[in-house]
Amino acid sequence: GKNSMLVLRPADAKETTEAWKLAMENIDTPSALILSRQNINDLPEGTNYAEAAKGGYIVTDAEGTPDVIMVASGSEVSTLVAGAELLHKDGIKTRIVSVPSEGLFRSQSKEYQESVIPTGAKVFGLTAGLPVNLEGLVGPNGKVWGLESFGFSAPYKVLDEKLGFTAENVYNQVKAML
Repeated sequence: GKNSMLVLRPADAKETTEAWKLAMENIDTPSALILSRQNINDLPEGTNYAEAAKGGYIVTDAEGTPDVIMVASGSEVSTLVAGAELLHKDGIKTRIVSVPSEGLFRSQSKEYQESVIPTGAKVFGLTAGLPVNLEGLVGPNGKVWGLESFGFSAPYKVLDEKLGFTAENVYNQVKAML
């Protein structure tokens, strides 16, 4: 059925522009943009931001078949990018997928969804929300690092360290999967 709301959680300033456009063009339902308050690194050069309109898309990809597909939305995408740099040093091939809107991604063709997150791939999801938010995308061979509880109040750098939203933790979690 139709989603009652279009929810968009963009990963950086340029993705926010695309999300804003989608919200403006969406006359069927209310739209919600979820923005982070911390400073976020821009996604890597060459990111095809127009693909954000599909709700989920490949930000960076491996040569050949990736060993792991890493999925996030919002500020966690840049954490995956940092984690991928550490993994690359070990020769691990990564694909990073930004999912600003799971609802929109789910409304794409099966072929498209499969081209981004193939069934059976090893998938790692990172979310500042509840793990269940990404479990549908990550599938049976994947794992999600998320928060079991909310209501922490501290500077985000401190929280990120404490809660595992760091490049090092991404590296360790993915290594443990492979």
